[in-house]
Amino acid sequence: MGVAYLHIGGLYAVGFDTSETFLLTISHSGRGLFSTSDWNRVARDYALAYPENGRGVGIGPIIGRIVNVTEIDPDDPIVVKSASGRIELICESSGIEVLKCEK
Repeated sequence: MGVAYLHIGGLYAVGFDTSETFLLTISHSGRGLFSTSDWNRVARDYALAYPENGRGVGIGPIIGRIVNVTEIDPDDPIVVKSASGRIELICESSGIEVLKCEK
């Protein structure tokens, strides 16, 4: 097992804010925002807000900010890396395994 596992049913897309402080998750039941320092959820919005053109809208501490996201293939897990490469995730429709998170 990796660094952490985030249980998120119906995961649709994920993306990091530009500072890589937060991970935005978009699911079929809304959006969640996780701190990349401890992987705790810091915000939750149950309103449906699917990404448009590869972009999602932030909530909580990054409310209204545009976040580039990667859409999840519902049949196959995909690897998602942060822009700096310090964070690496395996994403599937049932959740996210954090493989690597360098400080």
